[in-house]
Amino acid sequence: MTAIDELRATMARLRGKNGCPWDQEQTHQSLARCLIDETSELLETIDQLDMPHMREEVGDVLIQVVFHALIAEEGGHFNFDDVAREINEKLIRRHPHVFGTGKLETSEQVIAEWDKIKAGERAAKGLVAPPTVFKDLPPRLPALMFAEAIWKQIGKKSLPVDGLVDRVAVAAAAADLTDADLGRRLFELTAAARERGLDPEGALRRHADAVQTAIAARV
Repeated sequence: MTAIDELRATMARLRGKNGCPWDQEQTHQSLARCLIDETSELLETIDQLDMPHMREEVGDVLIQVVFHALIAEEGGHFNFDDVAREINEKLIRRHPHVFGTGKLETSEQVIAEWDKIKAGERAAKGLVAPPTVFKDLPPRLPALMFAEAIWKQIGKKSLPVDGLVDRVAVAAAAADLTDADLGRRLFELTAAARERGLDPEGALRRHADAVQTAIAARV
């Protein structure tokens, strides 16, 4: 057996008869918080470039993947092999410049081709979204990443932000900004929000969403 097969067998035993009560009780929904926690711990090791612990945390995230696939298999939906097969096929399909006859020279061309193929696949499935100036973003993207993605698209597409975002203030703040300064300011704003009884995650998400909505209405 390969290591991944051994892991799957271990999880199956934990879920099976005479297994672990905790593992047996878990559902996709109950494991959602575990996935967030394990991903956060992995991100910490990535930030610190802590390779020994990163290996451990990658394993903890892998357990979540195996766990969800096993629960789905028990329900007759899909199994781990289906998951691996589908993502492998997707990688091959969306890299025609590697596995086909096409040729792309830059990362920007690769991303553009990926988005084009993805849009075609969604259209074939009848999942075409209404036209929008903004690229689709994950619905559960953390607020800070969501705001960053919105601003990135504003700059990339030169979208109008008059009355919504003060470009001069943004440029001035960015002029001498360092990683340390950014971390300090974000921490202090978060602490101030806590002191005031405000939700910084929610506040940023609502504002970023309002900016996105307002710009989409203009274009």
